[in-house]
Amino acid sequence: MKNLIVANWKLNPISQKEAKTLLDKTKRGIKNIKNADVVVCPPFVWLAVAPKRGKGGFIMGAQNCFWEEKGAFTGEISALMLADLKINYVIIGHSERRKYFNETDEQINKKIKKSLSAKLKPILCVGETAEERDSNKRAEVLERQITEDLKGVKKEEMKNIVIAYEPVWAIRTGNNCSVDETMGSILFIRKIISKLYKREIADNLRIIYGGSVKSENSGSYIKSAGANGFLVGGASLNAEEFVKIVKSAL
Repeated sequence: MKNLIVANWKLNPISQKEAKTLLDKTKRGIKNIKNADVVVCPPFVWLAVAPKRGKGGFIMGAQNCFWEEKGAFTGEISALMLADLKINYVIIGHSERRKYFNETDEQINKKIKKSLSAKLKPILCVGETAEERDSNKRAEVLERQITEDLKGVKKEEMKNIVIAYEPVWAIRTGNNCSVDETMGSILFIRKIISKLYKREIADNLRIIYGGSVKSENSGSYIKSAGANGFLVGGASLNAEEFVKIVKSAL
């Protein structure tokens, strides 16, 4: 399978002009790359200007969606709306959504199911906090999140699921997870998927790493930790740095 590199712009940039500039620079930097799938997930307001610019270079994704198709839900965006914009991927359950917006595993599960029904590919984010890591609860947290977030997802739908292991303590801290620790977590995630579904599904599942990813350390997560790509936050706002990260995954 091709490695998957996802740019999560979060709440950036603040203008359409900056967004277009960043999209153009990223597209030029990866235009000849064919051995990896690159996804750019900007804020919702920039999605409408992005699809045409993404052809031939990268795939467009969204940072979130709601679990209802339509209705009186002020401020929300449905999976069907994203599908109508030709969006391919959607990030679900990011640690910032869990922390700042109190998203529960039940809500994340509903979002995943709705995304799949709209033919989107969910990127499910899982990972432990610093406190959970220090209390040796990483395995417990990962198993709970994955089991509850994928509840009711059919085995034939798993080919459209991506799991992003993003230890919360590594995000925005510069304190990236070690290669050995990441490898252990990826192997454990595959073990959970094997138990929930079967070994073949686990072996073919894309598991990517996120947490203070930069070009200096990115390649080792694929070569040594067994990651199938990256979920890149702050570094994706620098087109040159992001392109270097993409190339490290080839």
